[in-house]
Amino acid sequence: MPIIDVSGVNYTLYIASRPLHILKNITFRVEAAEVVAIVGPSGSGKTSLLMLLAGLDRATSGRVVVAGQDLSGLSENDLALFRRKTLGIVFQSFHLIPSLSALDNVGLALEIGSPHLSLAQTREAAAAALTAVGLGDRLTHRPAALSGGEQQRVGLARAMVAKPLLLLADEPTGNLDQKTGALVIELMFDLARQQRTAVVLITHDPALAARADRVLTMTQGELTEAEPVRA
Repeated sequence: MPIIDVSGVNYTLYIASRPLHILKNITFRVEAAEVVAIVGPSGSGKTSLLMLLAGLDRATSGRVVVAGQDLSGLSENDLALFRRKTLGIVFQSFHLIPSLSALDNVGLALEIGSPHLSLAQTREAAAAALTAVGLGDRLTHRPAALSGGEQQRVGLARAMVAKPLLLLADEPTGNLDQKTGALVIELMFDLARQQRTAVVLITHDPALAARADRVLTMTQGELTEAEPVRA
């Protein structure tokens, strides 16, 4: 069973009572543990598609099935539970809680997603996740004391700590320099392979997209597929 099965999806917003067709008849699949990059110009609908996959918005028509769940049939409470059990999300902005340490930022995500764990188990898992992204010596540091690359690695540890089936990444290197961004992506791909996590990655970087198993191109709300160009 594919981790993502999107069929005939349309997404329309109304601006001053006039329809704006953002996504047009989108159909695609992503298999378990597959890495898929979505490229395309700004405003083409890439992030809107990611929002539908995360259950943060709803398609106007068509079906969005993730991990066997038809998201159109879920209540808001069920969607929240689905996200906790199934997804990890990495954004361009880091979205860390400034008053919490790196350990507590990661631990809080695990507490929400896995409330059955004890505090000791949560802290142990959070520390292991941070160590996996090279931040074992930064556990007690708050975001203001971390570089941009370190903050994004905390974000990656937070997204992966519960071993999600699917990781959604929206321009995760957009706020980083090229060298730091490459390090974060290498860590993200390594963790995904180790945990058998599927990845849907939005990027403007052709070199990054070329590392994916497949590349999808979004143009004016329409999705097409092309083989990645590998070095």
